[in-house]
Amino acid sequence: QVQLVESGGGLVQAGGSLRLSCAASGRTFTNDRYAWFRQAPGKERTFVAAITRYGRTQYYTDSVKGRFTISRDNAKNTVYLQMNSLKPEDTAVYYCAAVDSPLLSGDYSTQNFYRTWGQGTQVTVSS
Repeated sequence: QVQLVESGGGLVQAGGSLRLSCAASGRTFTNDRYAWFRQAPGKERTFVAAITRYGRTQYYTDSVKGRFTISRDNAKNTVYLQMNSLKPEDTAVYYCAAVDSPLLSGDYSTQNFYRTWGQGTQVTVSS
C-alpha cells in the first residue's frame, strides 16, 4: 500500500506562485499514476491535474490550464504541482492521489478512480 504526504501549501497573494509536493512511499513509484484534486470550503472535491507513470502525458482541468503544471521526479518518488498566477478561487485543500491503473478518459478526473489519498495541504490565495 502506498502512502502519500503532501506539503508546500500556504498563504499567497493573488498572482503569486506555490509548488506543492507529494512524497510517496510503500510501493514502486513508477507503478502508479498520480493526480491532484482540491476541495474548496463547502464544495465537493474536484479534479485538478493528473500524470502518467513516466510523466509523458498530463491532464488538466480547464480552469488551471496554462497556470498549473503537474510533474514527477521518479528518482525522488515525488509528484509536484507548480501553481502560478494564483487566483482567490484557487483557495482549497489540495490532495494528492495515486492509482496503479492506466489513466483513461472519463476515469482520471474521477476521485473514485484513485485508490490512495494523502491528508491534504491548505492553499489560501488572498485578493
